[in-house]
Formats: sequence, structure tokens, C-alpha cells
Amino acid sequence: MAMETITPDHAMAKRVLRKIDRRLVPLLFTTYMFNFMDKTILSSASVFGMRDDTGLVGQQYSWVSSIFYFGYLGWVYPTTLLITRLPAAKYLTANTLFWGAVVALTAACTNFGGLITVRFLLGVAEATITPAFMFITSTWYTRDEIPTRTGLWFAGNSVGGIISSLLAYGLGHVKDNVGPWRWMFIVLGCATFLWGFAVWALLPDSISKAKFLSEEERQFASNRVVIAGTGATEKTAWRWDQVVECLMDPKTWLIFGLELCTQIPNGGTQNFANLVIVSFGFTNLQSTLLTIPYSLITVATITGTGWLAGRFRQLNCLLIVAVVIPCVVGSAIIYSRAHIVLGVQFFGYFLLSTGPAAMPLAMSLVQANYRGVTKKMTVTAMLFLAYCAGNISGPQFFLSEEAPTYNTAFRTIMICYALAVVLALVLRFYLQWSNARRVRLEGFEGSAGNSGAVGGKGLDADDSNNVADMVNRVQLVSNDYEDVTDWKTPGFRYRY
Repeated sequence: MAMETITPDHAMAKRVLRKIDRRLVPLLFTTYMFNFMDKTILSSASVFGMRDDTGLVGQQYSWVSSIFYFGYLGWVYPTTLLITRLPAAKYLTANTLFWGAVVALTAACTNFGGLITVRFLLGVAEATITPAFMFITSTWYTRDEIPTRTGLWFAGNSVGGIISSLLAYGLGHVKDNVGPWRWMFIVLGCATFLWGFAVWALLPDSISKAKFLSEEERQFASNRVVIAGTGATEKTAWRWDQVVECLMDPKTWLIFGLELCTQIPNGGTQNFANLVIVSFGFTNLQSTLLTIPYSLITVATITGTGWLAGRFRQLNCLLIVAVVIPCVVGSAIIYSRAHIVLGVQFFGYFLLSTGPAAMPLAMSLVQANYRGVTKKMTVTAMLFLAYCAGNISGPQFFLSEEAPTYNTAFRTIMICYALAVVLALVLRFYLQWSNARRVRLEGFEGSAGNSGAVGGKGLDADDSNNVADMVNRVQLVSNDYEDVTDWKTPGFRYRY
């Protein structure tokens, strides 16, 4: 039996998208900003007395950096199961409140044992955030909209880096018995905890429960992601056949390898940024300010490449190559710093600032190229297993006996980013080949801008440029709301 249909016009389509953007993007952006600040304030704290006050020696600081990702690693797969089964907004609120409390409690640590305990718990708390955001984004947005929105909320990372640098600079002047590094954790922890209540009040659990939309607008919002997104996500069950399909899918392992190669460098540079800048001859306070232009470049790169990936369906993998190549050059410069003047070394450090843009681009490939809730959440968990493995191992290449040059670390960073270029190009070739193969087998062109065959017919590329037109023309039937994977959906074409 046909589902109830509506006849939206272009004005309604724009209005609904504008309402969704105004509600979701600021919430996700701000939460992600706190997520990054709370995770990376450790780098600023390290140059404001934390290492001395807690008695860290040798590789202990590296382990304080890495242990966060052990907590993340242990919880990321269970939490992907819970994200699809629990009310998303309420579950996200609980995690935000818990993580804010853990950050604030870091100020009470007096030794290595205390630090690794709270950092491990912080990893558990934050393991939910990004997978939940990916689920929310693919729930609300079409395949053409996903890369741009992912870039917008992911840019909260780098804006958070700017704010945390300014906060660290201001609190770095505090002279009292508490100490500046403790105030950093207290201020950020309390702010995050309070923000959790805003998430609870403003973020809807699903499209059907979005009170900021009218009933007609909710129906249109739901239909548009069924037709031009990656399918409905409500009222679905965990399916082990989709887990097996995910593990058999070559693109899963290419994305996994790509994420691992980009996150090994990230794990080191994120936690040792201030120490590396100090090695160029700057003071502790100056090092906190010099991370600001680095973060500004990263913000511009993430938002710019996110927009381009949404605008052009065949550009995503090439954009990953474009943001990674400067990092290969920059790490090579720093690795060879003994033979290079200081100004060029510093320039090499800023070339590394484009690297973080590779992650949201990889996340966009996952969100836009996978159908089936279980399959998508499984590859999401795998993406973050690679994220954790990279960030756990990354700081360990910064050997204390090699300070301040860290030659082993920057040689490793150079090799990893070079491998990432190769993997991105192989992934692009595979996705192109898969599309061509599906066209031959199915007998029609299909599109990377819609969810495949819906309403009993396939939609070609020319049909997917206007969401309102598609919703008007397609008569959705009950089968279109079923939880079907990309492999089993005729007309589904991959973005690359």
C-alpha cells in the first residue's frame, strides 16, 4: 500500500532545510568544539606545570596522551549499538554531562595514576560523540548535503583549538596555589557540563520527534532522506548479515587503512603541538598563541573541502590527496630541520595544518556511500577503531630522548601521510570501477545524489538535482522504508 504523500514546493524545501540547519548545525558545532577543547587542553597544560606537578617522567606524558584512546577503543563499538537503539539526543546528553565532570576532575590529579584514570574515562565518555554525530547527519541530510554539514560541525574542532589557546594564554597568567593548568580543566569541564543541558533541551531524538518542524515538514524531511539520502534510520533492528557484508566490502578496509594512516600523525601532533613550537625557540605563552593561525588554516581547509565535496560528487578522494600532500612536505621539512633555517622549519609546521581535514572527508565517504543502518554503524565503529589505534600509537613515536627534534616522529608522520595519498587514489579507482560495474549489471545510469531505486523505479543523475521535485514525482511505497544496504539497492552509485 502506498505511503501518504505530500506536494512540497521549492520554498518549503528551502524552509525545511533552513530550519534543520539552524537547529542542528550550531548544536553539533558547539558540542564538537567542547569535545576538542577538553581532549587537547592537555597539550597546553603540559607547558604550564602539569608534568612537573604530577611528577611525569620519561614516556609517561605520552601514555597520558595515549590512554584516552584506550577508553575510546573499548567503548566505541558498544556505543554504536546503543546510538541506534536509544533516543539519540538523550544518550548524547548523558555522555556530555559525564565527560564534563571527568574533565573538571582532572584538576584534582596529583600523579601519573590519577591522570591516566581520568583520561581513560574521558575516552569512554567521548567515544559516543562523533559516531552519534555521523548517525544524526545521515539521518537528517541528503547525500549532497552530508559532506558540507559534516565539514561545518567538524570545524568546531579547530575553532575549539583557537578558543582553548586563548583560554590557556589567559589562564597561563594566573599566579595562585591552584595553578594555571588546573584552572584550564576546571573552566572547560564546568562549561561542558552546563552545555549538556542545552543539548538535552534543543536536540531532537529523531525527525518524527522534531517539535521545531510542523507535521507536514516532518513528513517532507523524512521523505527527502529516503529519496535523496541513505534511507530511513528509525525503527530498525541490528542485523548480523549487514555486519558480514560490511566486513566483506573492500571499501571498508580501504577507508580503515586511510583513517589509520592519517590518525597516527594526528595523535602525535595534537598532543605535542605546544612542545614542538617551544622547540622552535618560543616561550610557553607564545606557543599557545601560535597555535591559533594553525587552527585558522585548519578551519578554512575543513569547511572549504567539505563544501567542495558536497558540490562535486567525484571530488572527495582527490580532496583527501590535496589536504595530505602539504603534510608530507611539512613533515619532511621538520625531519630535516638540522639542515634547514628556523623560518622554513616553522613554515613546515604550518603545512601540517591541512591534515585534519582528511578525517571529515573520510567520514563523509562513510555517511554518503553506505546504506543499511547496521552496515553503516559497523563501518563507523571500524573507522573509529582505526582512529583510536592511530592516536594511541602516534604519541609513542615522540621519544623523550629525541626531544626537542623528535626525528622518529616526523619520519613516521611523513611515511603515513604518503601512504594515505596512495590509499585515497586506490579507493577512488575502486569506487569508480564499482559504479561502472553496477551500471553494466543494472542497465541504467543511477546517481550518487540519491538513495537508489525508490517508488519502484531508478532515478538517474539528472533526477537528483532538486529534492523537492524528486519528492513530488516519487510515490514512496512501504518497501522504500526498509533497511536495505547499498549492495542490494539498484541505482545506488558511490561518491568518490
